[in-house]
Amino acid sequence: MACPENMFFLIGLFISGVLACFGRRDLITTMPDRLDVLTGSCVQIPCSFDVPDQHKDKFKSTIPTFGVWIKKYPDVHQYPGNVIFHSNGKVNRYQGKITGNLSQKNCTTVFFNVTTSYSDIYYFRIDGQPYCATDPVKSVEIVVRDFPSSPIITVSGEVKEGTPVSLNCSAVAPCPEHPPELTWTLPTQFTTENQLQEKPDQTKSVLSTVTFTPSYLHHEKNITCTAVYPVGTSNKTAEHNMMLNVSFSPKDTLASISPADPVLVGSCVNLTCSSTANPPVTNFTWFKISGGKPTQVASGLSYTLNVTSGDGGLYYCEARNSHGCGKSNEVQLAIKGQEEVIGVAAGTLGAFLLISLISLFVWRRNSRLHDGLERTDSPQGQNSPVGTVCTNQATAGEEPEEPAEDQPEEIHYGDIDFSKLQTKETPAAAQDRVQGQESEYAEVNVTGRGAQEPPLNNLDGLYAQVNKRGGC
Repeated sequence: MACPENMFFLIGLFISGVLACFGRRDLITTMPDRLDVLTGSCVQIPCSFDVPDQHKDKFKSTIPTFGVWIKKYPDVHQYPGNVIFHSNGKVNRYQGKITGNLSQKNCTTVFFNVTTSYSDIYYFRIDGQPYCATDPVKSVEIVVRDFPSSPIITVSGEVKEGTPVSLNCSAVAPCPEHPPELTWTLPTQFTTENQLQEKPDQTKSVLSTVTFTPSYLHHEKNITCTAVYPVGTSNKTAEHNMMLNVSFSPKDTLASISPADPVLVGSCVNLTCSSTANPPVTNFTWFKISGGKPTQVASGLSYTLNVTSGDGGLYYCEARNSHGCGKSNEVQLAIKGQEEVIGVAAGTLGAFLLISLISLFVWRRNSRLHDGLERTDSPQGQNSPVGTVCTNQATAGEEPEEPAEDQPEEIHYGDIDFSKLQTKETPAAAQDRVQGQESEYAEVNVTGRGAQEPPLNNLDGLYAQVNKRGGC
């Protein structure tokens, strides 16, 4: 059989419900349904009330009004021991105070030094007026905990690489006089803004907003919001961890080839593309560099081909998702036999260049050696007894000086009178004179470049012909 107290309570609730259905509530209160509180801390109960129209003339704002809090059962007459607080000071089982203005129908109340025994449901009543009433329908549940509940992290919008984003962390503040302090732990630099907010049910909470610019390196990294509640001389903490989900275009795109060594024509070669992206890559495309320009050759994560002689060269892949694309490194598909041809061609070209450089060096060296030589070239004169010879200014036994580069060449002429040379007439010369051979004279023209001096053994004949003409 049910206890009498429980029976009365159930009957009271039934009657209150019936009256409420017919609009017969004598007092209408507004309170939150539940409050989570820390042991040793305080709790603020947001509260307001109104008087039904049929009783408005009985409520006088000029008359002092008192507030009463009743635990568990609303019937104060049947359970007077359940009154835990009366603002007139007669009952103060719970240390507290009504901070609202009752004459303005504000019944907000604060209780201090909360213990676990405070966990229960509570009703509000007005007293001191010609009209006194309790709201038997609306109550508030107080839940006292030794540790605070975890804060809540929410994200405003998509967390996308390179785009600033804001994260919100909210923690309840059941004791607004000592609100929690919120701190963040993030894998990057950030800025924060904290503020005390009021919810629609008039309860308080602390909201912390952090703003940062995510990178793909932050994907799947943990972030933490920590709430620190001051309780007496110590602190109680609670935290919330969340993994970042950062959207980004393909990164670290890599192309590989197997086998990597040169292969024979007809062999099977597999090219594979890999990339990191969020959301995952939706399309892989393969390109071959031909004539210095990329040409699309295939699509897909892997590209397999039976090698022909024209397949050799450089390949790369592109990975793409909804946020962009990423290009891989270039890989070389080498075919056996082609590298030997390339090596021979490269060697031939190198040898040709080497020979060309040597030839150029020898030509320039010879040109420098001949820069110091000069030639004379005079027209042949008739009936002239004397030969004219162009010589260098250098004396016998001395090396001719090389003219400075880019200087105009100078040609020096000198006359040599061979008639003063005392030489004997040879029998051959006499015979030539008898036969009436025309006299000859020699002219030597030494130019500045590339000319050579006549051999000394030819000078004897030259002297003889000149002397024969001169009759010396």
